[in-house]
Amino acid sequence: MHTLQSYFPNLDAKALDRFAQLEELYRFWNAQINVISRKDMDSFFTHHVLHSLAIAQYIRFKPGTTVLDVGTGGGFPGIPLAIFFPETKFHLVDSIGKKIKVVQEVTTALGLENVIAEQKRVEELHTQYDFVVSRAVAQWSELKRWTQKSIKRQGQNALPNGWLLLKGGDLNEELADVRKKKIETDLSTWFKDQFFETKKLIYIPL
Repeated sequence: MHTLQSYFPNLDAKALDRFAQLEELYRFWNAQINVISRKDMDSFFTHHVLHSLAIAQYIRFKPGTTVLDVGTGGGFPGIPLAIFFPETKFHLVDSIGKKIKVVQEVTTALGLENVIAEQKRVEELHTQYDFVVSRAVAQWSELKRWTQKSIKRQGQNALPNGWLLLKGGDLNEELADVRKKKIETDLSTWFKDQFFETKKLIYIPL
């Protein structure tokens, strides 16, 4: 937790308390329904919480912003972002019911009123959002096809509405069609742990 405060010194007591509860909650639920590998669970804070919060290093969502987390899995990046941005509304979707159950239980335990978690395929959604976030869920071409209709044209944030994607490795081929539009940031710019050396945040405006 001291690491979190060193990167985000302005977090209030309520957010810090919720972040402090996260690992214990996930250890409990992961023992019932496996959503995080044991190896990753041993590095839970770095691999899941800090990784998710790279998006908070890149943009500070204004109150009232709406965000869709596609293929949220066990709730990442959506739950850490929802703790960080309590006045932003998050819709977390995944097609696997047991993963959404964990998300719902963690959300309830934390009292996060700005999160809706649903077992759904993203193609079934009819709501529009300011941003779509995801973490290594699918190739860009698929994500674009699934979610382009889900992004509002008019935005209220410093950045135009679009996609914020946490990815790793060489993305040149995957993102060839957006080479001029995308902004690619190495997460090692913000976080010093070795885990982040190959990780990137990709912002693609609508």
